[in-house]
Amino acid sequence: MTPLWTGEDVIAATGATGPEDWSASGVSIDAETVQHGDLYIHLGDQEDRALARAHENGAVAAIVADTGVRVPKGLIRIAVPDAMHALTDLARAARYRTTAKIIAVTGSVGKASTIGMIKVMLAKHGPCHVSDTRYGSQIDVPLSLVRMPVDTVYAVIKIGARHPGDIRPLSQLVQPDVALVTRIAAEHLANFGSIAAIAQEKATIFDGLGANGVAIFHAEEEYAGPLRKAAGKRRAISFGPSECDWALRHLRLGAEVSVVMARGQGQDYLFKLGVPGRHFAVNALGALGVVAEVGIDTVTATFDLAEWRPSAGRGTREHIVLDPANDSDTIELLDDALNANPTSVDTSLEMIAVAQPFDNVGRIVKGRRVVIFGDMGGLGADGAAFHGALAQNRHLQAVDQVHCAGPLMYHLWRALPQHQRGKWTQSSADLVPQVSRLIDAGDVVLVKGSASSKISLVVDAIRKLGHRRPQEE
Repeated sequence: MTPLWTGEDVIAATGATGPEDWSASGVSIDAETVQHGDLYIHLGDQEDRALARAHENGAVAAIVADTGVRVPKGLIRIAVPDAMHALTDLARAARYRTTAKIIAVTGSVGKASTIGMIKVMLAKHGPCHVSDTRYGSQIDVPLSLVRMPVDTVYAVIKIGARHPGDIRPLSQLVQPDVALVTRIAAEHLANFGSIAAIAQEKATIFDGLGANGVAIFHAEEEYAGPLRKAAGKRRAISFGPSECDWALRHLRLGAEVSVVMARGQGQDYLFKLGVPGRHFAVNALGALGVVAEVGIDTVTATFDLAEWRPSAGRGTREHIVLDPANDSDTIELLDDALNANPTSVDTSLEMIAVAQPFDNVGRIVKGRRVVIFGDMGGLGADGAAFHGALAQNRHLQAVDQVHCAGPLMYHLWRALPQHQRGKWTQSSADLVPQVSRLIDAGDVVLVKGSASSKISLVVDAIRKLGHRRPQEE
């Protein structure tokens, strides 16, 4: 088995001092997740105990900056001036040595689903490596490159931004062959000040492209013009619901599917996604634009798209069986609890608006569409106004009852008409004990909020009401 890194390669890439006669099959920056044969990179202010734990878990070597740190006997010490710089140097070396086609993805909403779709289609044609998304882009991006297997044919790297100036250096590190910007929306406004500033930051992902690189972006935005301009002389591809290079022509949303008619590259396409959602359909067009640019047959790729499902907490659908003896005694749960901004809330509400509750199976007799909201984070000084404005969302008319958790969601709860207004609590944890009284068999329940709102606690509480049965494919 070809090692991921040899000691010789690590020393050459980082300028470190230490033995060269070793090899590693993986890389970790968390001592608790180290696997046997890993290279452990000791970042930041971690305690000395982390090195001992990494050794116990099977690390073969450790990159360590502080010469005063005690390295356990048997663990090879690779000494560097700065461990984070060493991680970046390794990432640069990983990019230099690979022959893989590299795709970089950024945007405000739709990154996870777009990346998932791209992976489903590319993985049919060769090993596909997808970026880690655990520590924030400043670490995730270089770590993803460092962990990229040597036989990778395609790699998809997510590049996010919490502050101005985050994306450009990361894209220049990745040097993507294709860079895609999903939809731009209100996020991290406390740091950026305006959506226009967010768009400007996202556009810097194109700065990492070479002269032959391809820039792909969402065409519906008022920022499509600036994004196209940011692409410069590179090939620029647009996607969206309007006239563009990859255009959504017609969409039929069922309770459990999306039937998509589109046109791209002068060709008509008809395909199905295994989940409903206009946003998923549009994201699929961006993903198709990517695979087309790396030489994959897009007609075949549309069939592969049918296999894609959202990742946990990002629009997943499941049935919660309340009575194991009666399969009809269920709640349908739409778990979208990991991210929220006004744009993604709109798409989630459209998703529940087409969902079909079941009558005559619960205490209330009539099945309902129920939404449970947690706060949307990162909206800055206008956060209260953004939350209150959700009451005017056109898709909310199809919802029977809305429950809210969090101080910002109070502004929505207060603006709701009386017949829709459910419970409001100060926190998601406060809502958890009430869950069993708020929903009933036959209901379709959407749980939506930013991860910081901890509305996923409500998702967990709903699952505990019965027996989880994932949505059938």
